[in-house]
Amino acid sequence: MNTQLDPLISEFDTQEQADSYDRWFRGKVQEAMDSDKPALPHSEAMAKLDRLMAERRRQRIE
Repeated sequence: MNTQLDPLISEFDTQEQADSYDRWFRGKVQEAMDSDKPALPHSEAMAKLDRLMAERRRQRIE
């Protein structure tokens, strides 16, 4: 199952690579869903990312 994929349609070279990534990604999603860690509200996550990006921009300017 080493079918070559069209680069205009897929970022993967072969179907095997695409399937491997899909299994990995689904595993990570399931791991997150099964986690006991408290959920992070979207607004809080975005605020954290905004702070990180602003800090990186400041570092580039200096």
